[in-house]
Amino acid sequence: MTPATKLLRELIALPSVNPAFVPANDPRAGEKNVADFLTAFAGAARLDVEQREVFPERSNVLVRLLPTAHARYRVILAPHMDTVPADSFDPVTKNDRLFGRGACDTKGSIAAMLTALIALASSTARPKQTEIVLAALIDEENGQCGSRALTAQGFRGDLAIVGEPTKLRVITAQKGDIWLTIRTRGKAAHGSRPDLGVNAVHEMARVVDMIETRYAAQLARRKHRVLGSPTVNVGSIRGGTQPNIVPDDCEISVDRRTIPGETIASVKREITALLRANKLRAEVTDQKAAPCWPMETNPASPFVKRFMQSLGQREPQGVHYFSDAAIFAQTGTPAVLFGPGDIAQAHTVNEWISLRSLDRATVMLKKFLEALP
Repeated sequence: MTPATKLLRELIALPSVNPAFVPANDPRAGEKNVADFLTAFAGAARLDVEQREVFPERSNVLVRLLPTAHARYRVILAPHMDTVPADSFDPVTKNDRLFGRGACDTKGSIAAMLTALIALASSTARPKQTEIVLAALIDEENGQCGSRALTAQGFRGDLAIVGEPTKLRVITAQKGDIWLTIRTRGKAAHGSRPDLGVNAVHEMARVVDMIETRYAAQLARRKHRVLGSPTVNVGSIRGGTQPNIVPDDCEISVDRRTIPGETIASVKREITALLRANKLRAEVTDQKAAPCWPMETNPASPFVKRFMQSLGQREPQGVHYFSDAAIFAQTGTPAVLFGPGDIAQAHTVNEWISLRSLDRATVMLKKFLEALP
């Protein structure tokens, strides 16, 4: 068993479900057990470690490897500790696959990054001018409060490598994510006299049809060279109370994936204009507490270029999902996504990671970190 595999098995066995997804006081909730384990593990390897509290019992963990001379640069390795729920947290190995919640999303990235950092700390190839910080973050799966808190504290770098299961590709672009609530209002009446009321559900049916057909087709014509087209999805609908009452209220939740150049304001404007053009009356409001911006990092940025060259990758690549990378990028740190595993396995019942991918990620990261100035 390689060091990265052994570490990953220990991490999987420590439940760290995002508290947003389980009942209050659920014993599986929170990142504390993982944070304390990483603090002890990195400390035993004689690395500098600190915890920065974001919420009570929920702290980011910062593991530092200082350069041998004065620090002029900083590279941040930023996986997240939280996971979505699961029935079991027992790691199981079958051939090349290690199964368990968080295996690829993103405890596999934690294991590869920390193993590479520890190996570098004990080698003679330690960077002379580059500080390397592994920032294990909380809350990526919900509100990205870990990365938002860290960057709000002024934490910056010359490169942030955000741990996500990218099949060992360097990802330089990602879509943003907007959640909207669209609401129609009607007039209640007795079900035996629908002519006396205004049916909000019927009005919403027209809205849903318009969004899933005309609006979706409009977005499909909008292209980004790496990310393709923005998308829209009506994810839920709620309206009415019982069959014999004409419903006076209905609302839908909409997921709108954005590409660079699109903003919350511009998306709300275009949906509102389309509703008005089709004589549909509805209110459009934003659900998210904090913005989830699209990201496009310049592949010619010095440390991004260095990382891509180290891995033999020539072309920029993108993903459709949102991650902490956009938070770092928005606050001035060039950011990319990279990690072992495949996003297709994330959040699945039988989440798994290829152990070959895990070990290869460790080697690739160590090679890159060794070559830093």
